[in-house]
Amino acid sequence: MKILDDWRARQFAEHTVEPNSGPGLAISTMQNHWHKLTLFLRVPGAPLDNDSCERAFKKAILHRKNALFYRTLNGARVGDLCMSLIPTAEGHQTEPFPYLVALQRLVAAVAARSVRVDALEPSPGAGRRRILARGELIAARP
Repeated sequence: MKILDDWRARQFAEHTVEPNSGPGLAISTMQNHWHKLTLFLRVPGAPLDNDSCERAFKKAILHRKNALFYRTLNGARVGDLCMSLIPTAEGHQTEPFPYLVALQRLVAAVAARSVRVDALEPSPGAGRRRILARGELIAARP
């Protein structure tokens, strides 16, 4: 990277490249953003790409496109709810379909206030409960 940085600095110093040309603009951009462009070299474990962000955006964009065809406001609310719950479950390494089935089975318990809503999170934490695919609540295991 040091060789590339030195080459970049020499291009304008030696007037090898015209600053307003295509390569000159590219080198200027590289010069202006050098610290950010080389951040992955200084941060251990930094990903070399942003594929995970791209995948998340792709789901949101697909949902936005499909949302044009909801027939009712309630259908749109359900679609938005699923768009929120499914990526949340996936982010907690929980299978979304069994989680959604368990939530459906526990709707009455939540409505009767015998189960706290925050206990229905897909990720078991300290003192929290975990939802099984059968729709039962069990104490989180260590």
